[in-house]
Amino acid sequence: MKFLRSTHPYLRTRSGWLYLAAVMDLFSRKIVGWAMAPTMPAELVCSALQMAITQRSPSPGLIVHSDRGSQYASEAHRALLERHGLRASMSRKGNCWDNAVMERFFLNLKMERVWQRDYANHAEATRDVTEYIVGFYNNVRLHSKLGYLSPTAYERDMAAKHPIGVSENT
Repeated sequence: MKFLRSTHPYLRTRSGWLYLAAVMDLFSRKIVGWAMAPTMPAELVCSALQMAITQRSPSPGLIVHSDRGSQYASEAHRALLERHGLRASMSRKGNCWDNAVMERFFLNLKMERVWQRDYANHAEATRDVTEYIVGFYNNVRLHSKLGYLSPTAYERDMAAKHPIGVSENT
């Protein structure tokens, strides 16, 4: 069973803060859903999760882990999980290690891209972060935990080596 992990940082632009909600497939470290907005309502994290659901078509029972933010405890987010048969998992209070993999993605994003830019506005930041995720992080950036492959190459390699079997207990 794959796990999706979700959390969010904020990015500085000259026109104000831009919040990024992202969803990662922990199997391959691939970012499979993301959304950005100038505020952090529940709809932002729901949009990121909906993109991940659309891309991955997860089976019921998939665990979606997040931090303890109110957006993830919202009725809208819980309803989205329930509609797709997904299970919510939240970090324990004060336990920063639960989201370490996702926090590392955000640190990489900031070190490798965001801190090197001066975004004039939200649209510019949104385009650049999307380019980083799609054009670099998922398809080019090598990960030591993946045998120095990119997330896309790792998934392709694993699919060729280990065809996914279907459980008879479904």
